Amino acid sequence: MATKPPEQNQQKQDPTAQTQAVKKTLKTKKKNLKGITSGVATIQATFNNTIVTIADKQGNTISWASPGLVGFHGSKKSTPFAAQIAATDAARRAKELGLMSVDVLVKGPGSGRESAIRALVAAGLHVTSIRDVTPIPHNGCRSRKKRRV
Repeated sequence: MATKPPEQNQQKQDPTAQTQAVKKTLKTKKKNLKGITSGVATIQATFNNTIVTIADKQGNTISWASPGLVGFHGSKKSTPFAAQIAATDAARRAKELGLMSVDVLVKGPGSGRESAIRALVAAGLHVTSIRDVTPIPHNGCRSRKKRRV
């Protein structure tokens, strides 16, 4: 049983050169909107959380934020203040990319609905319209059969 000799042609790379190559591949390109100045802000307000998404007119997401992203945990995520902070964060990022006006779509029964809209206005976005798009069942599912005792 003969063992193979180690290959002489192996090149040893410098570990610092490897980390520099990894850093070059991990660099992300900054998002550019290219003249998009109006969009749609969707506020999804549930009983436990509020998610604010700002997209362009075609539906491509520009920025988003939620209370968990900005540092709230547990039952504090369902408060109007947490929704306000999340909406301010999303609006700030969208304004950095050049967005100026939004149509607001509000969905859900949560407590952060109004405060999130006020935060978008306070952050400097021009709100052109507000629509409630909460899904409402039209007679819903068929109910269970009556219990016989």
